[in-house]
Amino acid sequence: MKGWWRVLWPVQERAGGATAGRIDDPAWCGGLSRRSDPWWFDHLSAKLYCTLHIWHSAHPLADRAAAPEDRRQDNPKEPTMVSISRLWTFTLFSTLLLLPLGVDGQVTVADYERALGIRAEWEHLTVDVADPATWTDNQRFHYRKTVLGGHTFVEFNVATLELRAAFDHERLAAGLSRATGRSYSAIQLPFSTFGYIEGGNAIATSFAGSQWRCSLSDYHCAPLQPGERTGPRPMPRSFGVVRDMEVPPDDTPLPSPDGRWEAVIRNHNVAVRRAGGEDLTVLSTDGSAGNFYDLATAVWSPDSRMIAIHRVRPGHRRLVHYVEPLPGGLGSQPRHFTELYAKPGDVIDLEQPVIFHVEDRRQVNVPNDLFPNPFSIRSMAWRQDGRALTFDYDQRGHQVYRVIEVDPNTGNTRALLTEESETFIHYRGRSRHDVDDGREIIWLSERDGWRHMYLYDGQTGRMKNQITRGDWLVRSVVHVDEQNRQIWFSAGGMNPDQDPYFVHYYRINFDGSGLTPLTHHAAAHHEVRFSPDMQYYVDTYGTIDTPTVSELRRTSDRSLVVELERGDVTALEAADWKPAEVFTAKGRDGVTDIWGIIIRPTNFDPSKSYPVIENIYAGPHGSFVPKGFDLWGAHSSGDGFIGMQAMAELGFIVVMMDGMGTANRSKAFHDVAWKNVGDAGFPDRILWHRAVAERYLYYDISRVGIYGGSAGGQNALGALLFHPEFYHAAVSYVGCHDNRMDKLPWNESWMGWPIDDAYAASSNVDNAWRLQGEVLLVVGMLDTNVDPASTMQVVDALIEAGKTFDLLAIPNSGHGAGRTVGPVEYGMRTQGDFFVRHLRGEEPPRWNRMAPATPASAGAGRR
Repeated sequence: MKGWWRVLWPVQERAGGATAGRIDDPAWCGGLSRRSDPWWFDHLSAKLYCTLHIWHSAHPLADRAAAPEDRRQDNPKEPTMVSISRLWTFTLFSTLLLLPLGVDGQVTVADYERALGIRAEWEHLTVDVADPATWTDNQRFHYRKTVLGGHTFVEFNVATLELRAAFDHERLAAGLSRATGRSYSAIQLPFSTFGYIEGGNAIATSFAGSQWRCSLSDYHCAPLQPGERTGPRPMPRSFGVVRDMEVPPDDTPLPSPDGRWEAVIRNHNVAVRRAGGEDLTVLSTDGSAGNFYDLATAVWSPDSRMIAIHRVRPGHRRLVHYVEPLPGGLGSQPRHFTELYAKPGDVIDLEQPVIFHVEDRRQVNVPNDLFPNPFSIRSMAWRQDGRALTFDYDQRGHQVYRVIEVDPNTGNTRALLTEESETFIHYRGRSRHDVDDGREIIWLSERDGWRHMYLYDGQTGRMKNQITRGDWLVRSVVHVDEQNRQIWFSAGGMNPDQDPYFVHYYRINFDGSGLTPLTHHAAAHHEVRFSPDMQYYVDTYGTIDTPTVSELRRTSDRSLVVELERGDVTALEAADWKPAEVFTAKGRDGVTDIWGIIIRPTNFDPSKSYPVIENIYAGPHGSFVPKGFDLWGAHSSGDGFIGMQAMAELGFIVVMMDGMGTANRSKAFHDVAWKNVGDAGFPDRILWHRAVAERYLYYDISRVGIYGGSAGGQNALGALLFHPEFYHAAVSYVGCHDNRMDKLPWNESWMGWPIDDAYAASSNVDNAWRLQGEVLLVVGMLDTNVDPASTMQVVDALIEAGKTFDLLAIPNSGHGAGRTVGPVEYGMRTQGDFFVRHLRGEEPPRWNRMAPATPASAGAGRR
């Protein structure tokens, strides 16, 4: 062990460098935060020095030890103050040296059993916690709710106020068990939602990647057969931007609205024929294999006189190669397969709208001056009177968005709406609603710094008025009542005294007057489902620390019809469940609140010191800290509250927060991610951690770990690379470590197009040489979401830089490897081992000595 006396000066340099403050400054001791190797030495020595220094400062007589006048002259043998001081110092030092660091006690197998078993123990201990409702018609809706041991489905009749079982759960469980060969019980059915079909005589649902139909008369269940199609099925595409040209297009004819015509494709060109006839009328001659017409994009005009369709120039066919080691289980031989996978910068499909007049066989080409470089052309639709064709144009790079109108006779175009941004246009959650056949348009925009609704004149393109305004944002447009000129919508942040991520629902007039809150009665996260006629709504609301309440209300006056459910967590509380603590701190600007949660172990002792683990997902497409009472749902790495609680059980405090760069706040808050995904909100996150540490002495920010998956996997490793002064250990699951290697649409949305140096600046591959902490990389070798090569390129860069690291490659697993699919318990245990070793400074249990020597499957089928 290094000599403790080195604490006097070297530890200060390691702790904070020249800017950390003077070693004789008590503030330095109070705000100590550093990282070195080994961490436990500096932690102990700094702790000893600060304790002695604070004690010494509190006893001023000791500072005058050398002054003769301070010695007692009447009895030379009586101990002096300085000798007492030295005795106390020696005793205190010896005591501190023997104190354990951090959490008391070695992590045991029992701790792991409690951690890994907590989901099974807690998952079915709530009662009457309801999911959002699904309306069948104006008078009936159904929902799932919890019962001890599982769930049940109920249906409510508004007219009679009767609540009854949605079906015979026992018979349905038996029917599904017979059909699937698996065993299901009445309160543990394999689905969470369903829909009535065939007039209520059957239900349709989906689970495990398949759709099912179950009769409600004999409870016979079978795979749901697809309904009769009225047009061609779209060609498969890589992330929606490159068609798979190896898959033949569907040749199902597209019938006209009046039923007289059928449109087909022949030799890459557009043709029509009389319904049921054979004779073709060819409308185009410029189609070819490299510039073909895609019938799945075609839209007939309402009067059946014209048809609009995309001519497509195919994009780059990039393939990602996979080797599946065990396609048939143990003993099977590997197989190779490929996936079409478009990456940032690739050439994508170029779509060009073309209009055909059927009767006179006339082709109208549409000049692309207003849409020269499309990322996508979507929502192609005709005005009901046939006067124009409209579509939305999203320019590649996501900085220009237009609503374009086309004259079908001349092909002339004009922009009804143009949205431009110096950063990105966040069109997820965008809304365009055409009023009165497009004579007015309701449009969502962030042009004033928040996402708000605007009313446009659809004929002149002039903005008539801004409908909503303020330092809050519209989350979604739920319903537009054209007759009464009212809009129902959801929003966040309108209540300044509440969590800005809480969703509430409102009604407002087209002119911006009459703003009426529908869910103002509860400071909670609301999910509202309206009846088809908008006369009623079911409001399901709760917070992370208060169980869900579900109510039926009238829309007209918001009056309560009946309380449907009120969640009961008595049994959960008896099992030692404690809700997460909501915590806020100021972000990097000193003004903006950063919202997060704190989860402590069930045996939490405030007199101990706990290492901290952050669960991160900083994808700019949303916000991710759970808000409602959803303890089991997937957040970040797919583990939700319960996964974070499981990790806390191993002697950690686990936290999660949304930093700048994520969505659902202001435009400025979101724009931090522009060409800067590597930022991941870390300056805000670190300030949040420091604020928690200032409030709670047991919150040890000298030992901070972090984990996340996918974008969170990129973030977790990025924490070590870009902020080694704060983060010490990371578990990175299936990370998209270099934004040039990941799927095209997601990465170009935030990092821009064309590819530039910003991609390298945020890359974990290019910056792997910066690694100072400890990292465990986890990758599913069959991940078709994030190219597994992204992780392997990090591995190569770390080796090249001479860095040490841990790697867990899961052979037959995909994007949720070790988190939501495959060996989940093994993944959780491995993550726990990693943090126990590198944050607690302990060796985890030796699992290999506990495992059975010969598993039941060993040798089966092996060669």
